[in-house]
Amino acid sequence: MIDHVSIAVRDLAGCARFYEAVLAPLGYLKLVTRPATIGFGKKYPEFWLNERRNMTPVATDSGVHFCLRARDVAAVQAFHAAALQNGGADDGTPGPRSGEMKGYYAAFIRDPEGNRLEAATFTAG
Repeated sequence: MIDHVSIAVRDLAGCARFYEAVLAPLGYLKLVTRPATIGFGKKYPEFWLNERRNMTPVATDSGVHFCLRARDVAAVQAFHAAALQNGGADDGTPGPRSGEMKGYYAAFIRDPEGNRLEAATFTAG
């Protein structure tokens, strides 16, 4: 099992504001603030932002993304809308996704740094 995930960002303060808005519909709160890192989670920090001011911008074709579970379709839609309203970019509008999993509903976004995130829920048992 994965305990937590960390992503690197150049603008920690700006990304913290972005993620506060985007992660709220998924039930995540800002739980830890340190000089160069911020942790979000429900009960403990599960999603970390780590400041790396001199890093190379994220490549659009890196293939890396993180998926966070949403409680329902409305939370996926709110995640996507919050990203667009707070400086993120659409990378896959909310909707059903075909594949092996039934009832898979997801949305993909890119944060202001180019990191790719997904929120997903399952509408069928």
